[in-house]
Amino acid sequence: MDIFNKLRNLDAYPKINEDFYSRTLSGGVITLVSSVVMLLLFISELRLSLALIAGLYLHAVTETKLVVDTSRGETLRINFDVTFPALSCSILSLDAMDISGEQHLDVRHDIIKKRLDSHGNAIESRQDGIGAPKIEKPLQRHGGRLEHNETYCGSCYGAEVSDDDCCNSCEEVREAYRKKGWGLSNPDLIDQCKREGFLQKIKDEDGEGCNIYGFLEVNKVAGNFHFAPGKSFQQSNVHVHDLLAFQKDSFNISHKINRLAFGEYFPGIVNPLDRVQWVQQTPSGMYQYFIKVVPTVYTDVNGHTIQSNQFSVTEHFRNAEFGRPQSLPGVFFFYDLSPIKVTFTEEHVSFLHFLTSVCAIVGGIFTVSGIVDSFIYHGQKAIKKKMEIGKFS
Repeated sequence: MDIFNKLRNLDAYPKINEDFYSRTLSGGVITLVSSVVMLLLFISELRLSLALIAGLYLHAVTETKLVVDTSRGETLRINFDVTFPALSCSILSLDAMDISGEQHLDVRHDIIKKRLDSHGNAIESRQDGIGAPKIEKPLQRHGGRLEHNETYCGSCYGAEVSDDDCCNSCEEVREAYRKKGWGLSNPDLIDQCKREGFLQKIKDEDGEGCNIYGFLEVNKVAGNFHFAPGKSFQQSNVHVHDLLAFQKDSFNISHKINRLAFGEYFPGIVNPLDRVQWVQQTPSGMYQYFIKVVPTVYTDVNGHTIQSNQFSVTEHFRNAEFGRPQSLPGVFFFYDLSPIKVTFTEEHVSFLHFLTSVCAIVGGIFTVSGIVDSFIYHGQKAIKKKMEIGKFS
């Protein structure tokens, strides 16, 4: 009995006889309102927090952290899909370079060029660099025409590195010139280009557009990649493009970026350049995107990790002046990497956390309602008392 008495003395919820209860209209209204608010908050917590249904939570939360990026020796994958409605595929090239000095000029692997008509419809789709026409009886390096019993070895027109070098196509001659840092001013003077109809092909594709898509694998350092007309080469340590071969005075670099991503997709990622379109108003120019890449790691509830990147961007257009290599016509993407890495970790909070939130809702509403009811009750009682003694005015 002593034990029960001691336990009874510990009761934090002493009971009051029902005869002493005083129920009021204001108390009933407050009880109804607080019950509705409590129900709404409970439903909101049920939807946004965690509850168990068939052993699974309704919603998972994502924890975000910022850490210093200490990774080294990694590569950066750039996925792109860009449409040029007024630039044909035969003159469009892709270059990539970084501050370490590594260059990828006239990139052809892992990209696809799709010819477009003036209405944006696809004409043909081919992997860049595949499908060069075959030359019939071309000019040999020694000057004669190819005979049936001879092996073809075309001239590189002074761009040979050694006496054994051969240029058997217009593309190989242009590549040899590029390596020498020379421009190809008149392709009709080159037997390979003349027989392949290089200039005629450019004229036939005049008015066409080009959709170029694929990916680049570059060093994880600051750099740039760009889409520009002409084959690029180094001249006096300056990056230039051979535009003379196309015999055109201006280039329309209007473009639409269908997709640009630095890495894999993960839930919630927003690529700010997706579906961005720009129309050129001047005869020619250089359009520049300055991109800040933020390394990102996303881990889902199953522990699967995705190494990717987010980015922010600013834009600038500069009129191009021929003869100034620093303002070549084209679309340039300059990117730099942030030293801070963002980590997203998707996880389920324990069911006890859900119960804690529910108890906080019920207890908080109950306490606040009690305070409001007590304030109203005692206020009404004080006013009524003053009215009875005639002191209320």
